Amino acid sequence: MARRPVVTRSRDRAWGATVFSGTRVPVETLFDYVEAGETLDEFLRQFPTVTREQALAVLESAKRMAVGESIPA
Repeated sequence: MARRPVVTRSRDRAWGATVFSGTRVPVETLFDYVEAGETLDEFLRQFPTVTREQALAVLESAKRMAVGESIPA
């Protein structure tokens, strides 16, 4: 069985934004919530079409990217 992608992007849906698969919720919204000091649980409560697994996969991917990049001091 093929795995469903965690996020998708299409020019004809959600203004071309990257969204959580199966939803119209932009991935950027998750980061906006985190930046505003909101919890993951609050984000998921506000956007019930996004699964915890999807949100955690996006956060884990961002973490891997950030850790893999060297940031000059």
